[in-house]
Amino acid sequence: MRKRFLYRWLLMLAAVLLIAGACAKKETTPIEKSEPTTPGDSVVEAPSGDLSPLDKRVKILIAEDGAASGAGFYIAKEKGYFEEYNIEVAFADFANSDDMLPALAAGEVDIAGGVSTASFFNAIAQGIDVRIIADKGHNMPGKSYFTFVIGNHMVDEIKDYSDFKGKKIAVSSRNSIDGYIYEEMLKHAGLTEEDVEYVNIADFGAMLGAINAGTIDAALNIEPLIAQGVAKGFHVRFKDATDYAPESQIAMVLASPKFMENDEVSLRFMAAYLKGVRDYNDAFFKDIGKEEIVDIMVKHTALKDHELWDRVNVTGLDPNGKMFVDDIRKQYETYKANGAILGDIDFDKAVDTSLTEEAVEVIGVYE
Repeated sequence: MRKRFLYRWLLMLAAVLLIAGACAKKETTPIEKSEPTTPGDSVVEAPSGDLSPLDKRVKILIAEDGAASGAGFYIAKEKGYFEEYNIEVAFADFANSDDMLPALAAGEVDIAGGVSTASFFNAIAQGIDVRIIADKGHNMPGKSYFTFVIGNHMVDEIKDYSDFKGKKIAVSSRNSIDGYIYEEMLKHAGLTEEDVEYVNIADFGAMLGAINAGTIDAALNIEPLIAQGVAKGFHVRFKDATDYAPESQIAMVLASPKFMENDEVSLRFMAAYLKGVRDYNDAFFKDIGKEEIVDIMVKHTALKDHELWDRVNVTGLDPNGKMFVDDIRKQYETYKANGAILGDIDFDKAVDTSLTEEAVEVIGVYE
């Protein structure tokens, strides 16, 4: 009898312990839940770690021609940053910016890369509605990718900027970022346009042969042609464009007004783009993951030589998307003073930095 009582008591005790253990386990197990980060987001997993993906897949069309300054787009695509937000990107090539801008304004293209020219500002002044939203190219101090070179026959003669006096200098165009850099250099040198011989050579590649033949003495050229010309002995780099134009905005990310109206899509796009730009900066300026990034650049740009990527001065891309807005205005004023622009621009409307600033708030500031 005593044994039966003891046996029943042990069974009851075991049952109590099992129930208590189950309750304790239930109370301490956290409920996993991904909270929406902005109004309207679905309560879903956010693989990016910041914003949840869009409920419906969205396709963004980018006007990009394989320029190295499009690195942020290429890297974000290949690394899956757009995909994490349920965004698909595709690239569209336009013959020139004159065709691209109307398509962008009409919303046929969502994003584009733009270079400062008088015709670009004229289009905006005449009613083409586009937004200038982020950095897409500037010179890095001491390592400008867009700068002057001099012929080998001039290395003993041209030592400083003032020595350009009386020399033949090739520039690809006037009333563009090329002409603007050229004019800034002349001011820095204390020279006027009458002091030098301006030679218009529209093709950067043709400058290599001209400078090697000695028909020009110097040229405002661009990478990778600068590095290729140095390797072939056609020319040598001459000082650095940041000596006289330290904050020149060479290229910009442009957006259609329609794209900017969709806050959820545009914010995620910009966050992904900046993540790509940050990987680019890590690779080329911190030597972090460089091999992978070079592979991506080789895939998407015209520079297919892996080794040459170690010799070129790469495009500067701000990891927080910041532009030199004052310089954009200065370029506009320069072209206008030259009589190349008709009409005025509302820069408070045309330049919109709010999207990049909001994206940086989401993904954090890159130091």
